[in-house]
Amino acid sequence: MKHAAPTASASLIRREVAGLPRYDPGADPAEVAALSRSSRIIKLSNNESPFGISPAVAEAIRLGLADGVSRYPDPTGRRLAEAIGTSLDVPAERVVLGNGSENILELLCQAVLDPGDLVVTQAPGFSLHETFPRVMGARVEKVPVTGEFGFDAEAWSTALAAGPKLVFLANPCNPTGAVLSTGQLEHVLAATPASALLVLDEAYGEFARLDPEYPDALEALRGQDRPWIVLRTFSKAYGLAGVRVGYGVASDPTLVQALDRVRTPYNVNHPAQEAAIAALGDHAHLADTVRRTALEISRVTGRLEQAGLRVVPSSTNFLFIDTGRPSDRVAEELHRAGIIVKAWREPGYETYIRASLSTPEDNDVFIRSLTAICVKDKP
Repeated sequence: MKHAAPTASASLIRREVAGLPRYDPGADPAEVAALSRSSRIIKLSNNESPFGISPAVAEAIRLGLADGVSRYPDPTGRRLAEAIGTSLDVPAERVVLGNGSENILELLCQAVLDPGDLVVTQAPGFSLHETFPRVMGARVEKVPVTGEFGFDAEAWSTALAAGPKLVFLANPCNPTGAVLSTGQLEHVLAATPASALLVLDEAYGEFARLDPEYPDALEALRGQDRPWIVLRTFSKAYGLAGVRVGYGVASDPTLVQALDRVRTPYNVNHPAQEAAIAALGDHAHLADTVRRTALEISRVTGRLEQAGLRVVPSSTNFLFIDTGRPSDRVAEELHRAGIIVKAWREPGYETYIRASLSTPEDNDVFIRSLTAICVKDKP
């Protein structure tokens, strides 16, 4: 069988797509295992929960697999949307479901952006906040943090005054773990043009609610006469990364209806819908996960700072760490110890790694390995 020449295929690809970087999920555990001198692989690259799912969620998945695999799922996800709406006191018609919250990021860009439109987001930031707009031919301006990883109000005001059509703002920020305070969110709301769609990505919001500075975004947005959407996920604090389910709460049903027109009709499978409903109702498991994560964030941060490393204060389940040397090299050395982290490659942050927290035992191995790598070259 003859295959078309690669150059023939290449000529069909839109220039916006051809210039995009591939998403970096971190190193493949199987490949790291083959290279490592360790018999145990510790994966800290994807901000997953080490505390797993509750028995109630496991049972929901079991039942979902038993009765829902041979048939298509509810395309509207009505039961899950109603459960989310009830928990947040919003109508189910303003809830949209996604195959992870990043699926909704993609849908928003498909539904809203025209070539040449301006999108404003933050730096350092989640790569898909830049990638999805660029797929649509949009322009992306990234607003950097201050030298202390704080919110730069003047820089945000300048960027928002340029008239973006879409604003992506993660709170807490991925990869830094820092939060936007109530006052800073109010500044963004005041500076964002009423014609722009404001997207607040709260993928790690469950962890951040322990921080007294963290704002109630839905409450702040309820009275806003502007288009907005708040995105959340069951992948992180709820421990459901493998079944892929996220959601958005929108300012009005019209926005949800537009997203419904561009999404695939069965984008959240039946076991995922059932698992999310069960997870939403298990408040004790969520609270325990958040509590245990916060303890480890504090402990690991303290240990790394004692070793002389700069760690950005985090209200999430991950840390952004300045290793003082090229992050790619640090990540490779950690691979030999059986540890997978995310080497950050965004311009200006090439010495940083992002590492999610695991169990205390795994975290102790990470602390020892990272400090050994980062102090060995010092005089």
